[in-house]
Amino acid sequence: MLEQAWGQAVALLAAPDLLTVPLVLLLGNLAFYAGFATRVHDAAAVLLQGRGGGLAIAAILGCAGFAATCGSSVACAATMSRIAVPPMLRTGYDPRLAGASVAVGSTLGALLPPSMLLILWGLLTGTPVAAMFLAGLLPAALSLAGMIAVVLWWVHHEPEAAPPSQSMSLPRNDALRAVWPAPVLFGILVGGIWSGLLSPTAALSACTIMTLAFAALQRRLTPETLGAALRDCLWQTGIILLTLIAARLFLFFLDMTGVPDLLAQAMTQGLPRLAVILLLGLACVLLGLLAKPMVMLVLILPFALAIARAYGLDAVWAGVLLVKMIEIALILPPLGLNALVIAAAVRDMPLRSVLAGVGRFLFPDLLVLAALALFPVLA
Repeated sequence: MLEQAWGQAVALLAAPDLLTVPLVLLLGNLAFYAGFATRVHDAAAVLLQGRGGGLAIAAILGCAGFAATCGSSVACAATMSRIAVPPMLRTGYDPRLAGASVAVGSTLGALLPPSMLLILWGLLTGTPVAAMFLAGLLPAALSLAGMIAVVLWWVHHEPEAAPPSQSMSLPRNDALRAVWPAPVLFGILVGGIWSGLLSPTAALSACTIMTLAFAALQRRLTPETLGAALRDCLWQTGIILLTLIAARLFLFFLDMTGVPDLLAQAMTQGLPRLAVILLLGLACVLLGLLAKPMVMLVLILPFALAIARAYGLDAVWAGVLLVKMIEIALILPPLGLNALVIAAAVRDMPLRSVLAGVGRFLFPDLLVLAALALFPVLA
């Protein structure tokens, strides 16, 4: 048995998709230190100025842009809260809307490529990472549309919650020129994988090289910041690799017990699919009080995979569904991790205000989750 467990760990370390882990981390750190990761928010704020709720929508779009290079919702919440929330508060936004727009927008990082949670699911289940990246696109687009719809509805019913922002000094043309690296990188990543011309590793390598080239041309990386990006990447890669090995061993021994399959059979025989999904979601909420997203994924993965097998569905659907539930759990009361990160990062932003605002965004998120549960083709 120990030899089998060791073989599982070796196979994980030999997986070609494992290279996506350091590449995503390197890309995210380079984009952050070069200032590309936050350009989408800046451009959207300029283009939407003068519109009620424009800064909140810009925050959500900025989170989506940050996610396209970072791949981590918690890192997105920590960074974008410092950039997007203070201007909203200075403009007179309701703190609930200001904090919640970043909290829910940051969850897009889990579904948009190159999501680290989707990579981990693929590596631990043997599912192609390319399939996971593409499967997260439509649920992410539906979630983004729902978030923007909530902002528009909120502003329509409470115009005082989101006054129009003042004119910004950056011209519209300059804002559009400044934002182009993010969509170009995202287009290369998704387009290359979608067309089959590039593997995830090749697409991420191309994006990393282009990020370095963009930063060099615009003189946005110094030797000090480049060194910091590489140092952070090495440290983060080491932590995730150790976590992956421990997770692979844990899942192997748990699978040997047969508990996930037995539990999945008992649940799927006596309950409809939506009820089973709700129970998984409840487990995510409870774990969200104690664990980080990566740990939540590992602990619930075997049960989500067993439930998918019991229904005759594939691992891609199970992975997207679980990631969506984890991200909803990270913004739910009583202690949503993303909401807590925002409250800690922004002065005079009470946690209760963020959580109160998040409640208004839950309905479209739950609709997307229900649609995924009932119509697996969406993933």
